[in-house]
Amino acid sequence: MDFEKIVERINELARKNKTVGLTSEEMAERDALRRQYIDGFKRSLKQQLDNIEIVDEDDGHENPPIKH
Repeated sequence: MDFEKIVERINELARKNKTVGLTSEEMAERDALRRQYIDGFKRSLKQQLDNIEIVDEDDGHENPPIKH
């Protein structure tokens, strides 16, 4: 499931929760979707951070890679 569909479903469940409430199955689905979203976000952020290259402006030499 991609991020857009996950967010869309989380928002649907949030709206329903505000109006009529959620069943225990829907709460479990909501929690699982939130976890999927957060895990995917973390993976994406880590990948972006791993691809950042820091260059020293003074001498142009690259710094050693930073591990996250």
